[in-house]
Amino acid sequence: MLERFFFSHPVMSEIKYFTREGLENLKNQLNDLKTAGRKSMARQLAEARDKGDLSENAEYDAAKEAQQHLEIKIAQLESTLGSARVMDVSLMDHTRVQILSSVRIRDVRKDAIIDYQLVTEAEADFKAGKISVSSPIGKGLLGRVIGERVRVTVPAGVIEFEIIEITY
Repeated sequence: MLERFFFSHPVMSEIKYFTREGLENLKNQLNDLKTAGRKSMARQLAEARDKGDLSENAEYDAAKEAQQHLEIKIAQLESTLGSARVMDVSLMDHTRVQILSSVRIRDVRKDAIIDYQLVTEAEADFKAGKISVSSPIGKGLLGRVIGERVRVTVPAGVIEFEIIEITY
């Protein structure tokens, strides 16, 4: 099963950009899967193996399948890390909204102030105020300057924002 995945899904070597924090989180996640995840999986396999005949042991089959999923996830993270690059904020144009910008915007209709940081898809966390640059709002804000108004189409309709502040 694992071999079939690798041969039918070629690993992409496309460069992926991360913040330092996002890259560290990815490294920590990979380390956790390689250590605690593999230990847990070995324990589950041993417990299932101890329950008798492997040819009729559904628990063992499930544990083997979970192990394959774990190894696939590890391979995917290693591939991502292999093509990961950290973005250098000092080289960016600070007058326009870009990836890694923290932007304060005003919802014109509701007269509400909202703060977002634009990040990669992998680092997006709406509850933490981090939105993906590929989200509708992220796409609408990219390249804009302070004072500019932008109309963004979201699932709930069209929202007009005014850009109040851009920081890094």
